[in-house]
Amino acid sequence: MQAIGQAVWVLGIVAWYVIRYPFERRARRVRVVNDQRSLTDKIGLASALFGMSVFPVIYLLTGFPKFADYPAKAWAIVLGALVFGLALWVFRRSHKELGRNWSISLEIREEHNLVSGGPYALVRHPMYTSFFLMAVGQALLLSNWVVGLVGLVGFAVLFFLRVDKEEHMMLEVFGPQYQAYMERTKRIIPYVY
Repeated sequence: MQAIGQAVWVLGIVAWYVIRYPFERRARRVRVVNDQRSLTDKIGLASALFGMSVFPVIYLLTGFPKFADYPAKAWAIVLGALVFGLALWVFRRSHKELGRNWSISLEIREEHNLVSGGPYALVRHPMYTSFFLMAVGQALLLSNWVVGLVGLVGFAVLFFLRVDKEEHMMLEVFGPQYQAYMERTKRIIPYVY
């Protein structure tokens, strides 16, 4: 059962990269007009990368930290696969909706538009929603307490270091339009937060 969870996680990470890659390529062709990347932004991205990919890969290759393993359960693997699948769906929809506005960092691109359709109609940051769901999926699929928690911590560091700065930047660029959008949507969990 543990090997099935690990295989599903690996397939999910591969799918994540397949979804992201074309958007990364296209984004390089659109000029950035406002770049607010900072050291904290880089720390957040590095934390998410470490917790949601590097550390789990180390675990899969070496078994470290073996002491935190627990028996894999079929229900956890099924639920983890469903949650990870939902994360990938939200991730893809978010990228499609953003189109040429997408950036891996805190940047405003030439002819940037405020996107409020698709998943953005429910939450302001569906990309973070997808990362949160991926971290939960990881915790369910990889039956190791440390690896599961490291994914959630990596997501939390990214989210809390960036979300306020991102919203401040959007308020600077879109003003009352973004303020109205903030009033009608939640951050990452529809109708809740």
